[in-house]
Amino acid sequence: MPRLDAAEIRRQADALDPATINLLAETWGQRVPHAEFDLLRRTAPVFWHDEEDDTGFWVVTRHEDIVEISRDHELWSMEKGGFMISTQTEEDLMMMRLSILNMDPPRHDRMRRLISAGFTPRQIRHLIDQISVHATEIVDSICHKGEIDLVEEVSTHLPLMMICEMLGIPEQDYGRMKLWSDQLVGWDDPEIAVTKETQQMAAAEMFMYCNDLVAQRKTDPKDDILSTLVHADVDGDRLDEAELNLFFVTLVIAGNETTRNLISHGMLALLDHPDQMAKLQADVEALLPTTVDEMLRWGCSIQNFRRTATRDTELHGQPIKEGDKVVTFYLAGNFDEAEYDAPYEFRVDRGDNHHLAFGGGGIHFCLGSHLAKAEIAAIVRELVTRLPDMELAGRPDRLQSDFINGLKRLPVRFTPTEPVGTVHVPEHATV
Repeated sequence: MPRLDAAEIRRQADALDPATINLLAETWGQRVPHAEFDLLRRTAPVFWHDEEDDTGFWVVTRHEDIVEISRDHELWSMEKGGFMISTQTEEDLMMMRLSILNMDPPRHDRMRRLISAGFTPRQIRHLIDQISVHATEIVDSICHKGEIDLVEEVSTHLPLMMICEMLGIPEQDYGRMKLWSDQLVGWDDPEIAVTKETQQMAAAEMFMYCNDLVAQRKTDPKDDILSTLVHADVDGDRLDEAELNLFFVTLVIAGNETTRNLISHGMLALLDHPDQMAKLQADVEALLPTTVDEMLRWGCSIQNFRRTATRDTELHGQPIKEGDKVVTFYLAGNFDEAEYDAPYEFRVDRGDNHHLAFGGGGIHFCLGSHLAKAEIAAIVRELVTRLPDMELAGRPDRLQSDFINGLKRLPVRFTPTEPVGTVHVPEHATV
């Protein structure tokens, strides 16, 4: 893929007719709409976007505005309409509001207190210790091949293994978790497309699976986060069955889909910028932290969150009515020239990187951010040191989705090398 060129993006942006801007799934299946975002940040930071057979929504593209909206949950509600762009039925909203993603205070505060019991420093330390071991095992399993699909054989494995270990899911069930989560988030992609009934069935099967695990953990607790959540008690308050089910689904999807795509986009960025790959390889340990943050900025895997205005207001002089949908586009904010020097340059040593990959702050900031960064760092370290001449072997294949910024395939080639340890990658980690 070509490197991004700021002048060319500006030229494309200036040639755009705002009436033709489409930020929905079909555009994302082809490319990241950098030109559209450039035009909107400069000329229409609050832009009305029509939707066929729906209400339409306001598009917010500037970094500063995204942060402001993310931190003002009183004005910009998640609970009122949910986080998805499309308008939901009241029946669907009732179920969605059981998830922490779709809660406002005080319900959100209660849920956060209860689930924080599963993310103690001891739990996180234990998981981080396992991440490096698994990253080595994964690269051991492919290093002799010389040519692979990086998404299928690398990026998919580590996040899936870690989230399943966190929840105490047996190895033989890893593939089921991937299948269900893909069905629940990949509905817009023709290759994955499933009916609403199939999605509902996937959710129901995950709920039943969770219920079985919960029943086991109630009588036989393990050293995993699900056991901690089942027994979590804050002043006599506990998670009920529906709350445990929805948080289980949220963790499987968030811990699997997002980090998988961040690894893929991050490696693609390095392969597209061989000068930055060489810089990183020359001083891996010193540059890995800033490289990971730059990967998160560049390849942010959640494209947007929708919020709903709780009262009449305005932003940049644009009136916004109570009940209007307002969608913050994180990738647009991550390339804002008001926030970043030369944002279209991928720099492994970029400092002071206030990317929006985990949200813009506020109460919905990602609980698993430290784990995600540890996973990205571990697998990137293994790849760039052990397969130093990796290069693209074909065109990346993008997911068609206006929620997940995904790659379905990333073909690469490299000089085969020998494993360094005992290979153990779960047989059913992919479907």
